[in-house]
Amino acid sequence: MTFFDPSLIKAARNIYRNYYSLDVPTDTPAMGVIINRDSHRGQLAFKHKPILLPRECFIPLKQIESEAY
Repeated sequence: MTFFDPSLIKAARNIYRNYYSLDVPTDTPAMGVIINRDSHRGQLAFKHKPILLPRECFIPLKQIESEAY
């Protein structure tokens, strides 16, 4: 498991919660969050190995959920 800056995980968790609070119907569950290391802006990823831009990282859903509390 890769370790990320706690502020990145917090931002990823907020992105994940905000998306699912909208109750958008989806056929595919999210695999994690792609997040920019500088701006902490991100989006949900629906593939295990998404294509990332240079300052982006992929935080898997397992890591977002494991550090929730």
